Amino acid sequence: METAGITAPRSAAERSWWVLIATLLVLAVVGWTITDERMHDMDAGPGTDLGTLGFYVTAWVVMMAAMMFPSIWPMVVIYSRVQTGKQERGQEAPIGATALFIAGYLVTWTVAGLVGYAVFDVARSLSIDALSWDRGGPYLAGGVIVAAAIYQLTPLKDVCLSKCRNPLMFVLHSWQPGRLGALRMGTEHGAWCVGCCWALMAALFALGVMSVGWMVFIAALIAIEKLLPWKAVANRGIAVLLVVLGLAVALAPEDVPGLTLPDSPDAARAMEAMGMEEESGGGGAMGTMDEEGEGSMEEGGTGGDEMRGGGMKR
Repeated sequence: METAGITAPRSAAERSWWVLIATLLVLAVVGWTITDERMHDMDAGPGTDLGTLGFYVTAWVVMMAAMMFPSIWPMVVIYSRVQTGKQERGQEAPIGATALFIAGYLVTWTVAGLVGYAVFDVARSLSIDALSWDRGGPYLAGGVIVAAAIYQLTPLKDVCLSKCRNPLMFVLHSWQPGRLGALRMGTEHGAWCVGCCWALMAALFALGVMSVGWMVFIAALIAIEKLLPWKAVANRGIAVLLVVLGLAVALAPEDVPGLTLPDSPDAARAMEAMGMEEESGGGGAMGTMDEEGEGSMEEGGTGGDEMRGGGMKR
């Protein structure tokens, strides 16, 4: 009877952990589905306009859930297991703590996304001709990707990645009780994750942040370096891959599979689709581009060429 009394709760707990993993994966699939629908025909390549702040934030949060949930399940499960252990010992284990942990994680990534939006928007507002796609744009995009490769080999990257790959150590050393503690722990884990992955996200901006294909590519790299048992192999392998990709984007962008060139017909169609969404009232992301493009064309007929030729300019 004692054995049954001990093993039954453990079996129930194990089932709940599998349910938790399945829930994260289902949410990731839902996130990918929503992202694919919202980003359809919006990939204009490197320098794609991010749209209005409201559109960007909602799209970014959903995108983070899609990209990150398959990689953070070990951390979330360990957190839930510690909560379950405390509950079994009669200690405080508030309902909803795991959900708050995940929410805190998304809060940190939302802040990081806002920083990225601000940097990208300021860079575009400068309208530097030397960075237009038909001039220095490919070198800028390729340089960002190579810089991400270099960051892979830095001590800071190693520290952040180690935190992400050792969930039990993180949970035990950073434990905070209660729901507020769960939220704080989620934000702290999110901060380590941002430290680990921010350069890969910068590479995504350089490749085309509205491209679902490149989102999948970056998400796969993140999953590999966090989940593959061989940390050094994953880390250095990704660095080499990014160097090759960065050089290809800089020197021969037309030969990079899946890369939309800002001066290509595909990019022009993407911007046209953005304009049509704005006219129909469904595409907040396109309002700025459409209005600015039309204004420039009315004044001098150069706005469309500027967007197609540069991608980096407003």
